Amino acid sequence: MGVTAADIKKLRDMTGAGMMDCKKALTESEGDFDAAIELLRKKGQKVSAKRAGNEAKEGLVMALVNDAKNRGVIIKMSSETDFVAKNQEFVDGVKEIAEAALAGFPDTKEDLMGLPTKAGSVKNTLDDLLTKFTEKMEISYERLEAPMVAPYIHMGYKAGVLVALNASGDFYDAGRDVAMQVAAMKPVAVDKDGVDPSIIEAEIRIGMEMAREEGKPENLIEKIAKGKLNKFFKERTLMNQAFVKDSKKSVAAYLQSFDKDLKVTAFKHITLG
Repeated sequence: MGVTAADIKKLRDMTGAGMMDCKKALTESEGDFDAAIELLRKKGQKVSAKRAGNEAKEGLVMALVNDAKNRGVIIKMSSETDFVAKNQEFVDGVKEIAEAALAGFPDTKEDLMGLPTKAGSVKNTLDDLLTKFTEKMEISYERLEAPMVAPYIHMGYKAGVLVALNASGDFYDAGRDVAMQVAAMKPVAVDKDGVDPSIIEAEIRIGMEMAREEGKPENLIEKIAKGKLNKFFKERTLMNQAFVKDSKKSVAAYLQSFDKDLKVTAFKHITLG
């Protein structure tokens, strides 16, 4: 059977692929639209494989929470160019994937790929984006579950944050404030107990080296280094940081102004680049 211009336009409207790609796919599939779509998806995968060595530092990050505000997800979809990242169809595709992730709440990115979307699955939605935009794309996924989860999207989808609180109640706005804090101040952990031991060792080593370079007495070197470590905890752990909206308070004190036992139990922070 012949492939008509109307058929090509219909497939283009369905997939966003180029006119010649649509014509070729319809010709190879003998007019079977489902088969043509599958051919286009495979083409998108091949394009992605060919561009595997390219940098994908643009894109967008989307953070969503459910209506109960006890579950949240972050999806980062990287692209090669800002042109693609700002395209509404790209934004809509990432939002669809994020909504599927929130609904299914999978444990891993691999599990995420099989969740249902309008295209059939998250993998199909991703393949359709590859088909349309012919750029390398990479997807990242994080999730949090807690009595209260608050999201924040920073700088035009350039970063996404989820913050988990240990209690539900009228704390959502407070949680969002703390999520903004994470985006702005980039803490390495919730508190000092959560800091990776290798980071602590490195900070002590650097502190001792600096103290020696400054000519401090050897018997004070370790004490000085531990003092610098305490400063690091204050500046780089979330609960000890000065609250950005009121530097007279720590984040811990800010949360305690709502409830004396309120605290952050975890956070996720994903950025582009």
